[in-house]
Amino acid sequence: MKKVFILFLCFFCFSQNIHAEEDLTVHAQSAYLIEATTGKVLYDKNGEEKLFPASMTKMMSLILVYEALNEGSLKLDEVLSISENAASMGGSQVFLQPNEQMNVHDLLKAVCISSANDAMVALAERISGSVSEFVSKMNEKSKELNLVNTNFENTTGLHDENHYSCAKDMALIAKKLIEVGKDDLLSITSTYDAYIREDTNPFWLVNTNKLVKHVEGVDGLKTGFTQEALSCITVTAKKNDLRLIGVVMKEPDSKTRNVEVMEMINVGFSKIIYQPIFKMNDIYQSHYFEVGLPHEVDLVYLNDVGVILNKDEKVTVASQTFTQTRFDLPLEAHEKIGEVKIIYDDQSESIVDVGVAQSVSKMQFLDYFQMSFWRVLT
Repeated sequence: MKKVFILFLCFFCFSQNIHAEEDLTVHAQSAYLIEATTGKVLYDKNGEEKLFPASMTKMMSLILVYEALNEGSLKLDEVLSISENAASMGGSQVFLQPNEQMNVHDLLKAVCISSANDAMVALAERISGSVSEFVSKMNEKSKELNLVNTNFENTTGLHDENHYSCAKDMALIAKKLIEVGKDDLLSITSTYDAYIREDTNPFWLVNTNKLVKHVEGVDGLKTGFTQEALSCITVTAKKNDLRLIGVVMKEPDSKTRNVEVMEMINVGFSKIIYQPIFKMNDIYQSHYFEVGLPHEVDLVYLNDVGVILNKDEKVTVASQTFTQTRFDLPLEAHEKIGEVKIIYDDQSESIVDVGVAQSVSKMQFLDYFQMSFWRVLT
């Protein structure tokens, strides 16, 4: 599903307030904070500066893994045979052995909890056949996401002078990862410790993101460290209906990193609220298909719709306008047929995809014959 595009005229006021705060991330070289549903920027300190992302790289790798899972070309219970190349990875690892058998779900746990390079390479090789082809897909996805300052040379974040990103791009990658990974991803990234190889040679995984244990609402997302990148983290936290994504890069150590990223996120939570307008699958209106079966079908929103406001503000829907973008049949259930432009009483607006609530087929000759026959009888 395509993301909801939302323009908030009212956003200007509170964004100025947040940006006017004294530096919330004194020791970070770069920092960036967004609201996860709308992508609205709440804080920006050198957000587009080119830096080394270290293991935060794996967020992009995980996007490709979860897209494969969503498409059905990869299964969580599928068992992979570990290659010598994957087993040879240095840095953070779970010490996979050549020809060892491990299922995709355990490999994901190793990546998301312990930042295992060997597990990440094993998944990359399964999806694309080779690491180089997988990296090409990572860079293609970067272009698709309109990232401003990112280039990948590997799947893991091991240091390479030509492997770089920025805090803004990391936040956008995290936003996309949460969208494609959904509850399964966050159930793993929020786990403080777990085991793999439980039935044979148990290996204890401990989350590199200690905030998931010590800070309520934090349920991800990815840490990073190399000597060149220093300490980095992308954090996502949820409070009530509001989810924020914060990134800090090139912090001196993990303790300072954790304090500063949470200071930034807490200021975000203190300033704003997310007001839900419509939920995904809420009915917009019915639609008539002249040559479709059934003829009349409900149209539903394909995304959640909401707005970001100051805590003392509220908006109501003033009008909605439907534009049809798909005219041919058949249509599968929840397939996009058009867009709805929502205007609020403060003149801000949202654009959201809408689709059919059920499948619609195209009438055939026999259908026309039967319809004509019943019309004659009645």
